[in-house]
Amino acid sequence: MTGRKLGSADIAALLRREISKGTYRLHDRLPASRQMADEYGVARNTLREALAQLEVEGYVNTRAGSGTYITFQEKETNVAPLEDTNPLELIDARFALEPHICRLCVLHGSRQDFDLLEGLCDRMEEAVDDPVAFAEADTAFHKALAATTRNTLLIWIIDQINTVRSLDEWTRMRHLTLDGAIIKKYNAQHRQVLNAIRLREPERAANLMKEHLETARLSLTRAAET
Repeated sequence: MTGRKLGSADIAALLRREISKGTYRLHDRLPASRQMADEYGVARNTLREALAQLEVEGYVNTRAGSGTYITFQEKETNVAPLEDTNPLELIDARFALEPHICRLCVLHGSRQDFDLLEGLCDRMEEAVDDPVAFAEADTAFHKALAATTRNTLLIWIIDQINTVRSLDEWTRMRHLTLDGAIIKKYNAQHRQVLNAIRLREPERAANLMKEHLETARLSLTRAAET
């Protein structure tokens, strides 16, 4: 591999892509860690961090003494009820959920979870001039917040919200709203949320998430008026 040295978030993104497109399928065992580390040109601890991130997201499961196995299974989602959901309705749904998700992250989050979120913040900050890459990392960040709650129902609901974010209307609004200035603002807000969670300050984390979602709502409202 050429270019800058890959970090754990980069490796996780590459493996996520391979799993999603079917290179590795449900129940497959990944190659040995030494082989994969050599293939990607990274240290084994970097690979371990990437696999830990994917395990939190539900893509893999590592079994001591056995290996790492694919647990990701493409969900059959009935998008018909979601297709009429507009971006502002989606933000309202997120207002109802994500502040409390932050509180639960404080309660249940581990250092590993926080390191994963830190890596996703790094990815978003590297994508100031790339709205598509930013949006991918942004989605992964909010999904990782939900995963940190260890609440399977909340994780499922956030998955449905992410389905809406992949539909055409949301994609159109994203193109209208995501520029360098707003991405930088979102990045600062994500960092503040993560810092509050790390410091075990649930109400501050919840309020910062409300501010973040209010910023997103205002941006979408302005775009809808153009």
